[in-house]
Amino acid sequence: MGRRKLLLAALFCLVLAMLPHHTVTVAVMSVDLGSEWMKMAIVKPGVPMEIVLNKESRRKTPTVVCLKENERLFGDNALGVSVKNPRTVYRHLQSILGKKLNNPQVALYQKRFPEHQLQEDPVRGTVYFKNSEEMQYTPEELLGMMLNYSRVLAQDFAEQPIKDAVITIPAFFNQAERRAVLQAAQMAGLKVLQLINDNTAVALNYGVFRRKDIDNTAKNVMFYDMGSGSTTATIVTYQTVKTKESGTQPQLQIRGVGFDRGLGGFEMDLRLRDHLAKLFNEQKKSKKDVRENHRAMAKLLKEAQRLKTVLSANVDFMAQVEGLMDDIDFKAKVTRTAFEELCADLFERVPRPVQDALAAAEMKLDEIEQVILVGGATRVPKVQEVLLKAVEKEELGKNINADEAAAMGAVYQAAALSKAFKVKPFLVRDAAVFPIQVEFTRETEEEGVKTLKHNKRILFQRMAPYPQRKVITFNRYSDDFAFDINYGDLSFLSQEDLSVFGSLNLTTVKLSGVGSSFQKHTDAESKGIKAHFNMDESGVLLLDRVESVFETIVEEMEEESTLTKLGNTISTLFGGGSSEPAPNVTEPVQDEEEVPPESGKDDKDEAQKDEAAKEKQDNSEKSASEEKNQEKTEESGSKTDAKEENDGEKAGSVEADKDLEKKAKPQKKTKISEDITVELVINDIADPTADDVTSSQKKLQDLTDRDLAKHEREKTLNSLEAFIFETQDKLYQDDYQLVVSEEEKEQISAKLTETSEWMDEDGYTATTKQLREKLSQLKSLCKDMFFRVEERRKWPDRLAALESMLNTSSFFLRSAKLIPEDDQIFTEVELNMLEKVINETTMWKNETLAEQEKRSPKERPILLSKDIESKLALLDREVNYLLNKAKFAKPKAKAKAKNSTSSDKSSKANSTAEEKVILPTEESTDTKSESPEEVQPGDAPPTEESTGHINSDSQSQPTEETTTTGPVEKAQPENRIEDEL
Repeated sequence: MGRRKLLLAALFCLVLAMLPHHTVTVAVMSVDLGSEWMKMAIVKPGVPMEIVLNKESRRKTPTVVCLKENERLFGDNALGVSVKNPRTVYRHLQSILGKKLNNPQVALYQKRFPEHQLQEDPVRGTVYFKNSEEMQYTPEELLGMMLNYSRVLAQDFAEQPIKDAVITIPAFFNQAERRAVLQAAQMAGLKVLQLINDNTAVALNYGVFRRKDIDNTAKNVMFYDMGSGSTTATIVTYQTVKTKESGTQPQLQIRGVGFDRGLGGFEMDLRLRDHLAKLFNEQKKSKKDVRENHRAMAKLLKEAQRLKTVLSANVDFMAQVEGLMDDIDFKAKVTRTAFEELCADLFERVPRPVQDALAAAEMKLDEIEQVILVGGATRVPKVQEVLLKAVEKEELGKNINADEAAAMGAVYQAAALSKAFKVKPFLVRDAAVFPIQVEFTRETEEEGVKTLKHNKRILFQRMAPYPQRKVITFNRYSDDFAFDINYGDLSFLSQEDLSVFGSLNLTTVKLSGVGSSFQKHTDAESKGIKAHFNMDESGVLLLDRVESVFETIVEEMEEESTLTKLGNTISTLFGGGSSEPAPNVTEPVQDEEEVPPESGKDDKDEAQKDEAAKEKQDNSEKSASEEKNQEKTEESGSKTDAKEENDGEKAGSVEADKDLEKKAKPQKKTKISEDITVELVINDIADPTADDVTSSQKKLQDLTDRDLAKHEREKTLNSLEAFIFETQDKLYQDDYQLVVSEEEKEQISAKLTETSEWMDEDGYTATTKQLREKLSQLKSLCKDMFFRVEERRKWPDRLAALESMLNTSSFFLRSAKLIPEDDQIFTEVELNMLEKVINETTMWKNETLAEQEKRSPKERPILLSKDIESKLALLDREVNYLLNKAKFAKPKAKAKAKNSTSSDKSSKANSTAEEKVILPTEESTDTKSESPEEVQPGDAPPTEESTGHINSDSQSQPTEETTTTGPVEKAQPENRIEDEL
């Protein structure tokens, strides 16, 4: 038995040893992924929410990647190449994510960047960039490179690995665009905790720093965000709500969103660029049209961006570009008035997102307390002027960091989602901008005529809160069928927005196994085919599962015991009896089809139920607490319906069936569910296959490895060059000439010259391995010379320290030997050991120094710094041992003083008995008793005086007088303190 336990213990230890020992990474990051700039923020232990600085120590990085034949650049470096070789630079990728080649947005991108060749993916219908046969990249792959670069910057800043991230996206991104961002993150190896709408991230950042101002009174704030590529207006309601988990907490709810996909600072830049091109052509300095030269237009775009920024603070400015085209310089004056005329139609579109947001929220302007500006383009004076008139406010709010608010809000959410950090709860109720519905057809019969009826059921209404789960029940199908998931009513979008939006059809769901499930359960009553939907935290719609639900009646043979009833009650209370997922459940959508005999009443009943469902959902948007009770409301409603319609004629929810179970005491109803096989046919943009994703990941990893290898080679090359130049210079320095012989000097110099010549001829094409070998050879040749110089430089300090230590140790030894025998705390062995170490060290030092003097400086030294350090350490250890012993040693006890009156106090203070024989004078006694607060516990002199004071008091016999006398009264507590110490 004992042997078996030993074997188990050994096995357990072996398993523990084999477990992976990896560094726990707790840091998380956020990426505010803008169309022109990206900002990163991190949270790590000890660093709460901080913006990441890039390699140029800037707080924002251009969302640009440059891909050459053998080089990849990011950020500012890539932006610099865009002027010289724009064909290799890719930017503003957001606008073509999840878009097919025939999308107007792709045509607009091609117009803005004519240097790029966009091809159609034959399988998915999306676009990809074709630079050459070898260099072909999809927008998702290029975005994945940017995300990976953002992680590298964050890791360098955090000084630890990071995998978890929250990424911001525009609120108007549809399902295909959201999936494209997730695919890009997957290619980059990032674990996305959440895709958060950028307007929601800004609202969260605003609320987190104003937590104290939020109460149970709803406060409506509008955020107007005009960035480089688009504009979004968002109405947010801040209010405290009660939660079961954490009590009363602040909450933000997105109430309305309006947007303009094409209104942004980049469109203004392009118009300024075209205006500058027109001015250059009018100067007629060249016969060529500057607009046909991609490189020249890239230079003008860079100048236009600078010009727009300057004109925000000045009424006019001189634009100038050196060597714009054919070595011709360009110079022209541009006024703010001219700029505003160029963008007049853009400024007219500024109020539209505000109006759309108000319409979506069903609010009026006077209900909005404040309008806050976000985004770089809101700094344009004309934008602020037009917006101020549109919102009818006295002023616009600028009390938030327009550039960094989204990144900071997103990283707060990342910390909240991460298990490594504990943050104050701030509830976020985001909203789906586009409604989603389920469509299906069924066969109906009216007056003997069979017809196919098309049905629509709203799954998520416009501005419906998410994340949440919903269930749709199909009651009239007993065989395999299919249904479609499409966008709902998009009439609030303009015709231009609809053309950019893409496919309105999301997915076709084909179900198989329905018929076989009915054949398998012929004796059971069907409760319909239930489809479980989930819109997750990223706003992506998922079909979790589809199941065929049946109910059968089983007669109970014997009555349940009390314990069983109690267990069933508890499980019901905690949701154990529900087949639907418990978390994030909001009002399930019950789209039910009725049994054939009641087809006449069917449509009316369904219409009434749809209206009821809409009312409930509207109420849920107005109150968070009502939303949490929706499930209970529906349960009670379904019970009422069951009673009114004769218990079971109408296909009800599972909750209504439970009510029937409670009524039928002698019978027990059992629910049976069987999973249905689901085949999804994606109708908008097909996801890349697993092989495609793996291929993209490998492509990105190969590029990363290539970048690392190139960086390592450059680092080795620089090290080799630096070593050659520094060593050649050192050979003529006095320190080195002293220790190196002429023969050795010539040998080193010849090798350095040889390597330098090799570098000039072959070094810049050599591999990293060859460069390392050359560097290793040179270091090996110069090693002895460097060693001799280094030792000589260390000698003065080390020898001075050793001499000082010897003097200190000798003084300590002499002092220790002078201690009287009665008070001696060190043993003879200890003192002898210290003396031996001092003598041996002194002898070693003298002998070694004498031997070293005989040696030539060009020979290997016998006096080594490491030997001196070891002798120092030995001496230090011996002295410290004795010092520590003296520090904690207790003086030997002496005979008790005859004049002591208090036996208790004298026993405690026997360590000071020798001093008690010497009585203090009255002067010292009075002084001490008058100022007891000056006594510092633990100091020896006060202890002696206070002890003497006790004895002088004890000689004045009467105890009663002592208690009434003032100075003595003060002295007594003082002595008690000393005794306790």
